[in-house]
Amino acid sequence: MRAYLAITDGDWFRHLSALPGVDEVNFWKPASQKAFRALTLGELLLFKLHAPQNFVVGGGVFTHFSRLPCSMAWEAFGEKNGATTLPEMRTRIEKYRRTAPSRDDYTIGCVLLEQPFFLPRERWIPAPGDFSPHTQVGKLYDLQAGLGRSLWDDLQVAIAGVSVERVLDATMARERPAGGGAAPRLVTPRLGQGSFRVMVTDAYDRRCAVTGERTLPALEAAHIKPYAQSGGHRLSNGLLLRADVHALFDRGYVTVTPTRRFEVSPRIREEWENGRDYYRLHGAEVSAPLRPQWAPDRQLLRWHNENVFRV
Repeated sequence: MRAYLAITDGDWFRHLSALPGVDEVNFWKPASQKAFRALTLGELLLFKLHAPQNFVVGGGVFTHFSRLPCSMAWEAFGEKNGATTLPEMRTRIEKYRRTAPSRDDYTIGCVLLEQPFFLPRERWIPAPGDFSPHTQVGKLYDLQAGLGRSLWDDLQVAIAGVSVERVLDATMARERPAGGGAAPRLVTPRLGQGSFRVMVTDAYDRRCAVTGERTLPALEAAHIKPYAQSGGHRLSNGLLLRADVHALFDRGYVTVTPTRRFEVSPRIREEWENGRDYYRLHGAEVSAPLRPQWAPDRQLLRWHNENVFRV
């Protein structure tokens, strides 16, 4: 189990720490050229303020890295990007990019974190002794040895008795070995709505699973079973669909069978005297995501066939 101690924008931290009930955040990077590969799913990213405030002030559970147009990052996460408005977010990004204000929908790096936590001032943790004030990005620590283990132990003290403790309990198991002390291990984090949207988009290689459309602003992450009906923000409950196909899917005018075939209801023709472009796709094979473990759950597809699809 590792943690990445990342330099954190103070305004970003202050804004998010004041928001109630934050379940996910976008820890954005102003430039998108380099992918973030320091962590794997379920490891910790910890927030360290800029020097001279050399303190660890919170963290979150790493889920995914993506490169997104700034507007899409805002649509997915809103204030969970650490700003009140999109113009405020763009101003902060452009400050770090050292560029003049622009109307371009430039791409930024997005480090998606679930179950973030923000320590109150009196519980901030001094940064490890080997974390140089000249570090520009961050540093990786092994939480089971050396300074990394000391950092983990300090974190346990900082979160004791406050709501943060429940956050960590919900996202990672803390086993107690014979030698004493709680040892961290990975637990798959729960996705928020924004992370679900971004991860479904990337899982399908940014192509509509039915039409193959690649125009990113026209694509939407659809829940097979609605979240409000206990569907959950899980990749196995997601399909990437063009916006019009998504609308028809949610209303039951189209569906996807457990064998990943696209079906179109006769109700489109009966009710709207239209639908030629959709009937042309009837029976087509729906594309699979990039990895087999991300495939749509057949039971959920069957649920949609039987409970939503209009026959």
